[in-house]
Amino acid sequence: MSRRSLLTLIALLLALAGGWWARTLFPAGSGEAARGGSGRPASPCPGGAAPLHWKAPMDPGYVADAPGKSPMGMDLIPVCPDGSGRAGGDFVHIDPETIQNMGVRTATVVRRDLSRAVRAVGRVAYDERRVTHVHTKVQGWIERLFVDFVGQQVKRGEPLLEIYSPELVATQEELLLAARYRESTKVSPFDDVRGGGESLFNATKRRLALWDIPERDVRRLLEKGDVKRTLTLYAPASGIVIRLGVRSGMEIQPNSNLYTIADISRVWVLAEVYEYELPWLALGQKARIELSYFPGEARQGEVTYIAPFLDPKTRTAEVRVELDNSDGRLKPEMFGSVVIAGAPRKGVVAVPTEAVIHSGTRTLAIVALGSGRFEPRELELGLDSGDGWLEVRSGLAEGEEVVVSSHFLIDSESRLQEAVRKLLAPRTGTAPEPPPDAAGHPAQGPE
Repeated sequence: MSRRSLLTLIALLLALAGGWWARTLFPAGSGEAARGGSGRPASPCPGGAAPLHWKAPMDPGYVADAPGKSPMGMDLIPVCPDGSGRAGGDFVHIDPETIQNMGVRTATVVRRDLSRAVRAVGRVAYDERRVTHVHTKVQGWIERLFVDFVGQQVKRGEPLLEIYSPELVATQEELLLAARYRESTKVSPFDDVRGGGESLFNATKRRLALWDIPERDVRRLLEKGDVKRTLTLYAPASGIVIRLGVRSGMEIQPNSNLYTIADISRVWVLAEVYEYELPWLALGQKARIELSYFPGEARQGEVTYIAPFLDPKTRTAEVRVELDNSDGRLKPEMFGSVVIAGAPRKGVVAVPTEAVIHSGTRTLAIVALGSGRFEPRELELGLDSGDGWLEVRSGLAEGEEVVVSSHFLIDSESRLQEAVRKLLAPRTGTAPEPPPDAAGHPAQGPE
C-alpha cells in the first residue's frame, strides 16, 4: 500500500470515529445538534430553562433525563419547570395537543351573590298553643253529655257535660248555711263573731270558685236557695274536639282528661331540614307551602322556630312555619312541599361546583395558568347554593381560570409528575456523579 493510500484510510477512520462521538455526546435535540445560530443551546422550555425530565407522550410512566425515543418509537416530550424556576410539584405541564384530546374546559372564578332555596317535606300540625285539655276538679259521675263525638265544633262557653258529685252537693249546702250564719251574725255586738260569719261564707264560696263553678251559678244558688244535683262543665275555648275521653255514666277523677279541644284557625307546618342546609335559615324568613290537595295554590307563611338540636336518627332539625287557616281548608296531618328562601350571601367569591375535586382529606381545584400549565390548589369552601355554585373562602381569587372538565386526569398527572421528581431527585447530602470526559474516562473532581 502506498503512503498516500494509507493516509487516506486513516482520515476516513478518524471521520467515522468523530461522527460516532458526536452522536454519543450530543443526541438529537440537545448539545451541538440543537445549538442555534448564536451558539447557545435552544431549550424546548419557555425562557431557555432546562427541562426537569422527559416523558413518553403515550406512556406517562416512562421518563428519562435526556431526549430520545419512547418504547413505542415516539419522541419524548419535555417536562418544564414553571416560570419562576421552581422545580417543585406545584405545577403540571401538558402540551396543547394533549389538552385538546382530553377535552379540558375552564371557567372563571367570579364574585357574586349566592342564595339557596331550602326545600323540604312539611306536615300540617296543630298549633300547640291553641290546644286545650278539659278536666274537672271534683270526683263524680257523668250524668249527661252535650258534646259526644270527636270532630264536633264547640264555642267558648258552650256546655260540654253535666256531672254529679256528692262533694259538690255538700259544698253547696255549706254555702247556704254559711250565708244564713253570716246574716245572723251581722247584728252581733262582737267584732269577732261578725268577722267569723263573713270569713266562713267567703271560704265556702271560694272553694266553689276553685272548682271552676261559674259565678252565675253561685249567685243563682244564693238567690233561690236550691242545691243543684249536677254541675255543668263549659268549654274553656273554641275549636274542634280532637279527643273525647268520657262517656255517659262514667266515673271521673280530677286527673281524667275529658276533652281535648284544638283551635285550627292557625296551624303549624313542620318541616325536617338537613343539617347542611341550616346555615341558610333564619327566623322571620318567608316560606311557601304547596299541597297536592290544592293544585296551583300556594300559601305564604313565616319561619317562627328552628330546633336547637338534631334528630339523631334522621340528622335533621325541625323547622316550624305558621300559617293562617281561617277558612279551615288545611287539615292537620296533611303533607305538602315547603320552600324557604334562604338569606343571600352578598358578594362572595364563587366557583362552579364541577370545578371542585373532593379527595376525602382535601378539597382541590385545578387552576389554568396558561401555556399548558396547571396548578392544583387546595380550597376552603363555604356554603353551597344548590344551583351549581360554591362559596370559596380561601384558595382562589376573582378572575382566575379553573378547570371544570377532565380535572381528574390533570390531578392524576400532577401526582405522577410529583412522584417522578421525587424519584429523580438526588439523595440528601450526596453529590451527583459528574459526566465522563470525551475519552470515556470518569471526570476528575477539583484538586
